[in-house]
Amino acid sequence: MYQIANVVVTIIQVYSYAIIVYILMSWFPNARDTKVGQFFANICEPYLEPFRRFIPPIGMIDISPIVALLVLRFATAGVYGLVDMVNRGL
Repeated sequence: MYQIANVVVTIIQVYSYAIIVYILMSWFPNARDTKVGQFFANICEPYLEPFRRFIPPIGMIDISPIVALLVLRFATAGVYGLVDMVNRGL
């Protein structure tokens, strides 16, 4: 069971890193227009879009990716918590 949890957590961590790279690309002009930028947009925007609908930007700063990363962090903790509950027989 721990191996499955580790795989899921690793996927979540890689996806979190992809979101961070995508956010950092916004600091460089035309970086999101490249093929790499479009790739990251295709994998990150579907996840970030619901957060952007509910969390308005503060001035010029979009804080929705921070909340999205926190949700992924809580999901990681939830996976380990679920595995722990299953192993304890609860």
